Parts: sequence; structure tokens; C-alpha cells
Amino acid sequence: MLRRAMLAVSASEQIHRFVTAMPRTRAIVGRYVAGDTTGDAVRVARQLRAENLLVTLDYLGEDTTDAGRAAAVADEYVQLLGKLAAEGLTQGGAVEVSVKPTAVGLFLPAGGERTATGNIARICAAARDAGTTVTLDAEDHTAVDATLRVASQLRAEFGDLGCVVQSALRRSEADCRALAAPGTRVRLCKGAYSEPEAEAFTSRHDVDRSYARCLRILMEGPGYPMVATHDPRLIRIASALGLRRAPGSFEYQMLYGIRPDEQRRLAASGAKVRVYLPYGNDWYAYLVRRLAERPANVAFFLRSLRSSS
Repeated sequence: MLRRAMLAVSASEQIHRFVTAMPRTRAIVGRYVAGDTTGDAVRVARQLRAENLLVTLDYLGEDTTDAGRAAAVADEYVQLLGKLAAEGLTQGGAVEVSVKPTAVGLFLPAGGERTATGNIARICAAARDAGTTVTLDAEDHTAVDATLRVASQLRAEFGDLGCVVQSALRRSEADCRALAAPGTRVRLCKGAYSEPEAEAFTSRHDVDRSYARCLRILMEGPGYPMVATHDPRLIRIASALGLRRAPGSFEYQMLYGIRPDEQRRLAASGAKVRVYLPYGNDWYAYLVRRLAERPANVAFFLRSLRSSS
């Protein structure tokens, strides 16, 4: 119930204005977001690489309805990749980027899928020049089919283009079976969107069981699984399944600011660990979805708001 309420809050413009106006909000945001600028993103990525952690950078924003804005987001990614490469951070895919298709035009009222495909192709070309990769981020269920079509089309030229499957969605087990192909990079996460019951599991237990089923399909397949979870039980399952795979043939992924000690522990054990690192000033919806994942996060946030009033 708390999670659904928080996800509803993420769509409230009134609460958005209230929260972003609070004096101490920026300090809280800093726990989960690198900062507003490309320079901030590069700086924190460099720090994480110094700790032997891999990184995927997400320029925050989604549901773009203006073609000019969609192109500007693609420009931002191209510039970011150039700066990362100049810093020597992208070699071997050590720092890559994650892109939300709706941020680059997927839901434009006219020609959205074509526009998004063109913008993502431009980002992929810049990533290839930089020696790294791109992953298409998960969004709500209305974007899944189009996102998978875009990924399938672009993989003909950019074979390392990754995509994301959310175990909360009822369709995801079938999607994992279709995606478990040689060389295919698939990030498996639980999902952070409020979805209708017809499309998604509603209980945490069912989402976790779906995750375990999807995880087994990906880990037993010939692709490159990216295991995105902070759940200790699911990490143990992934570790056990990983014993049957070649070293370096999968990775763990965790969000910036969540369980950093576990990130370092896994990396110290020899596992590949990638940190999902967002940046930009359009952080509100992202922050609320992160808070919704753990009640302790919500309590911390509310205490901080009270103390700032």
C-alpha cells in the first residue's frame, strides 16, 4: 500500500512543487543523484571507478512531448560520452549510458518511434566511438513493445545494445526467453512503476518469484545477464547460478546510494558490479520511485522535510 501511494505521489504536480521547494531537499537528492551537470556525472563516475565499480549513467527525464527537447537529450548523451572517453572512463565499457526511449521521443504524437530510433542510433554511434555501450531503460508497460522493437532494429548495427526486463510485469518471463540469445545484454530488475493488475503482479512475493524465474532463464542462457537487485536473497541465487557460467559473463547492478557497502563487497569478491548513476535536474519522479522501494527511505525523507520547515 505504501509503495502504491508513493508511486502515485510521483505523478502529482502539486506535491512535486512542494517537495522541490523545500530547502533541504537537495541534500537528500544528493544521496541518489550525482548532480545537475555533465561535470557532476563525470566526477562521480570517476570516483566510483576508483573503487573498482562499473557505472551506467542516466540523464534524468522521461515522457518528452517535444521533438526539439528529444533531440537535445540525445545531444546531451553524445556530449557526455565524448567527455567520458576523454577522461579514459569508457574503455571496455567500464562506464556506459542508460537511455529512456520516451526521453528521446518515443511518445511523440507523430512519428515518435521513428524519432526515438534515430536519436538512440546517434547515441549508440557515439558510444561505439567511445568504446562503450548503451542500455535502453525500462519504463511503464505502455512503452515495452515499442522499446523492444527499437532495440531489435538497432541491434543489426549495434549488437551490444542492451535492454531491460521488469519482473513485475506478467509478460517478462516470455520476454526473457525471447531475449536470451548469444551476445544479448539484458538487465533484469523488479520494476518501479505503478501498473494495472492486468499487466503486473501486485504482491512483492509474486514479483520476487517472477524475478527468480526470469533470472534462471537469463543465467542459463547464452546472453549477458545484468542482475539489477539489492535483494540479498536474489543476489545469493544469482551467485549460485553464476558458478555455472564463465567468469565475467554476467554482472550485478545496483542504484547509486543504495547498499554501497554491498556494492563494494561484491566487487572485492571479484564480481562485476555496475552502479546506476543518474544526473540532471529532472530528478523528482526518480527520487520518489527510489523512496517507494524501501519504507526506511520514506521515513528518512519525511523526517528531513519536517526538520527543514
